[in-house]
Amino acid sequence: MADDGHDFEQGDSGASATFPMQCSALRKGGFVMIKGRPCKIVEMSTSKTGKHGHAKVNLVAIDIFTGKKLEDICPSTHNMDVPNVKRQDFQLIGMDDDFLSLMDDSGDTREDLKCPEGEVGDEIRSAIADERDILCTVLSAIGEECVIATKINTAADK
Repeated sequence: MADDGHDFEQGDSGASATFPMQCSALRKGGFVMIKGRPCKIVEMSTSKTGKHGHAKVNLVAIDIFTGKKLEDICPSTHNMDVPNVKRQDFQLIGMDDDFLSLMDDSGDTREDLKCPEGEVGDEIRSAIADERDILCTVLSAIGEECVIATKINTAADK
């Protein structure tokens, strides 16, 4: 009975990438999945439709990884998926072929994140050139990760 074909060795934590939330419970500044993308809600309004119609919620949100604006309309009583978004700060150690070398609070390093394009990427490149200590804020949701912000590391021992 020891070998009945079940393999439990390689299971993940069981945490889902998203969870359902009633549309009327969503708030501006919160997160929501629109067209399969994790987004931050920047604008929302509720409209009552007709005599027997249900209230509808109009959502305007920005994709947290691409910055694209997405819109959706959902009845207020329906559920929408909300991504589990995790935010973590890493200290920037260096960069090799556009891949960042980052260290977390416990001293673990990772080198699997690409340097982002645009303003955040420019800040990282100039910090490396000037040998300044900065922290990179990494946002992760639905299996994607991206550096979304930087800040000067005030806790550095200098």
